[in-house]
Amino acid sequence: MMNLSCKICRNNPKKLLKSIHYSAINNLVTKSKEETVCFKAVNEAEKIVGYPTSFLSLRWLLNDEVANVARHIRKLIGTNHPLLAAARDLIIGGQTPTWGLIVLLISKAGGLGKGFSDIDKDVTAGILHSQRVLAEVTEMIRTSNILHNSVLNIYKKDLDDFPDLNYGNTLSLLTGDFLLSNSFRELAGLKNQEVNELVSTCLRDLVEAEFIEPRDKQNRPLPAKPLENQENVEIPNEFGTAPLKIKEVLGNAKAEWTLRHFLGSASLLAKCCQAALKLADHPEDFQKLGYLFGRNMALAWQAHYDLECFNDSKRENFSLISAPVVFHLQHDPNFYTEILKGSDDIYDCDYRKLKKIILQGPALKITENLKEEFVGTSIDILQKFNDSDAKQALENLVKAL
Repeated sequence: MMNLSCKICRNNPKKLLKSIHYSAINNLVTKSKEETVCFKAVNEAEKIVGYPTSFLSLRWLLNDEVANVARHIRKLIGTNHPLLAAARDLIIGGQTPTWGLIVLLISKAGGLGKGFSDIDKDVTAGILHSQRVLAEVTEMIRTSNILHNSVLNIYKKDLDDFPDLNYGNTLSLLTGDFLLSNSFRELAGLKNQEVNELVSTCLRDLVEAEFIEPRDKQNRPLPAKPLENQENVEIPNEFGTAPLKIKEVLGNAKAEWTLRHFLGSASLLAKCCQAALKLADHPEDFQKLGYLFGRNMALAWQAHYDLECFNDSKRENFSLISAPVVFHLQHDPNFYTEILKGSDDIYDCDYRKLKKIILQGPALKITENLKEEFVGTSIDILQKFNDSDAKQALENLVKAL
């Protein structure tokens, strides 16, 4: 959740809107229109599954409830509320692969057994109808999380000054809840308790990511103080049902970054890829390949986006828990004093200065190596799948990084 200090709300409305715009961009970075590195790979992949997956959720969007929400969203035009950016991107779509597309490709790459009738199959796409529903569920959960994260914390005393923004918060919550409830209604319709439980743990992970300390007074995440001795702490490939002990990783650059972004996004893709193979009755060992591919691909993309924020000279702002930041903290622990300057007010943190310092250190190279590590692992996992156009499409998406 994005929160804004009472001081900003009362004293400087322009700063409020500027901060809203900044926060919206950072929360939607994984669907930015500027990210076109895999434009061709995405188009080719969508041809394989049969239709543009940017419209994967269209069946749910074209109903009376959401149409009514869309009518109310028009009232927010001119306020720069983050919900506007989320709604625009939801309809238009980006040039990066949707999580739903990855689930469909994994489903097709895994193949189907002989125990399914033609009624169960989408013959043209080569997958099960239940797998297509799961792909929709995956994208809806991801979208609902983006909408919920677009809620602004406006203090009660400031509601009269910013009624439109408070109205936007209401729409963000209701629309996100609507999509989330429909996701699990569709999931229940699959009548597969194991898949239902698996996807439910993704919600736990998404929520847990929002409560990892430390955080600033606007509730944005801050990196933990770097440990004096950086141990090689590996985040397990499978969490199971028990959450990892957070104290074991905070302050350890690679482990902390991996934990935060696994919980915040990679868990959803990993477990839904696993669930897709479970629906096709593949053995547990093969299901694990789907999980590992989703996990590593999502983390590879996250590392790529973190790098883009620093390689693009036009971008001034970036996440303080991005890989280059935490790796520079590992290189220079005294850098933490610069980070803490923004713990009370975002405008006390000089992002230009931070970026300049980080660009002069080894953090970008370390991040590049981290990305290549996840990319290499993803490709190695794909080699265990039988050759198919879906497998090739997944390789192309990974290699586009």
